[in-house]
Amino acid sequence: MTTGSTVRDTVKAYYDARFAGDVAAAAALIGQDFVFRSPFITSDSPEGHLDGLEGLLGIVSHVDLISELYGEDDATLVYDIHTVPAVGITQRTAEHFRLRDGDGRISAITLIFDSAPWQAIMAAAGPAR
Repeated sequence: MTTGSTVRDTVKAYYDARFAGDVAAAAALIGQDFVFRSPFITSDSPEGHLDGLEGLLGIVSHVDLISELYGEDDATLVYDIHTVPAVGITQRTAEHFRLRDGDGRISAITLIFDSAPWQAIMAAAGPAR
């Protein structure tokens, strides 16, 4: 069983690394047999999940963490992503993490948000992988 403090440490380190653009540090916290699901992206690998991070961070001005909920092997973060004025989106986002028993690394992430404001941006970016 993973402990609550291990869950908190792992999820916060992942969140901080991802929004700092440190793909290597974020990927190191993800275990094998990883699954990611969001309104736009489905991935079964850390590399696929983090592939578009640089593009996202290029339009994000800042992120406000609103709530953190930690269990024994899962966590949920709620935050607002604020984009640069040219994009003009503030997105309320919920992210659920599941950690694998034993190694304490992230085995699944489900990202939940209203995708409507992003439709034009995603269409301009091209087909999803």
